[in-house]
Amino acid sequence: MITPKSILFVCLGNICRSPSAEGVMRAKCKQAGLDITIDSAGTADYHIGEQPDSRAIAVGKQLGYQLENLQARQVKPDDFHQFDIIFAMDDSNLANLQKLQAAVVQPTAKLLSFDPSGQIADPYYGDKNDFVKMFDHIIKVTDNWLKLWQSYS
Repeated sequence: MITPKSILFVCLGNICRSPSAEGVMRAKCKQAGLDITIDSAGTADYHIGEQPDSRAIAVGKQLGYQLENLQARQVKPDDFHQFDIIFAMDDSNLANLQKLQAAVVQPTAKLLSFDPSGQIADPYYGDKNDFVKMFDHIIKVTDNWLKLWQSYS
């Protein structure tokens, strides 16, 4: 797999997992000298225009990741043409993306689970510790993708 030029991270509401993954991947790509366009979105319209969850912002900030400038948005048909890879944060979101993509004329994006296990746990109904665990998981998976892409460079 060649290094993508653009990545979209997708979870349900775009306030916990996908913006956190966007922040981590953006920082790590910059550090690695990779020029990749990175964004995030949700499959649902629950939080359009809102900042990420305050717990995600706080934990991200403690770890050195900037999330406070991000705003939730919903996946749109153009995303399937604008991004090389669309990463789903869990199997449910992958299934939703597959349904959405099926309605798009000649989509070009490759749909993948961000984690091969298919699951990045949703911390929304948890506490700060759940957000710390989510970030740890996202960081590990991000590092694995970066190693893979750099091995092809």
